Amino acid sequence: MRAITHTAEETIALGERLGRELQSGDVLVLTGDLGAGKTQLTKGIARALGVGGAVTSPTFTIQMVYHGRDLDLNHFDLYRLEHADQLEDTGLYDALGSDGVCVIEWGEQFADEIGDERLDAILTRLDEAAVPGEEPPRAIELAPHGLRAEEIVSRLAGKPAR
Repeated sequence: MRAITHTAEETIALGERLGRELQSGDVLVLTGDLGAGKTQLTKGIARALGVGGAVTSPTFTIQMVYHGRDLDLNHFDLYRLEHADQLEDTGLYDALGSDGVCVIEWGEQFADEIGDERLDAILTRLDEAAVPGEEPPRAIELAPHGLRAEEIVSRLAGKPAR
């Protein structure tokens, strides 16, 4: 599934649609350059989960836990990590086995450690399509890994799951 968003609000709205489909144990890996919209997508997911307050990228803290209505949102930013052995101290392994939802920015380099059951969201700034002086649109591609991720993408696309 691929979507194009033209504003931060549209990216948040897509995240909200995605968040309404999430269940306990779901894992999302968000990939994209700086400014691609990963945190905006996460804000929408948080809104759908009933998280109150500001959601920011945990670049320096690595993990933020937000308490939603029914599920917690474990939000990770692994940008500053270079080696898989650094994951031990992040809380990631505990979050992957928790009752909440796990959203991991910059997690693509640790795909083996994160596991095969996940939904990858690849965000790309479409700078060539930008109007001068305005933010460029974003392409957001959802790539499912595993049956649960396929179900999420099918529901978002309006198709019945396999």
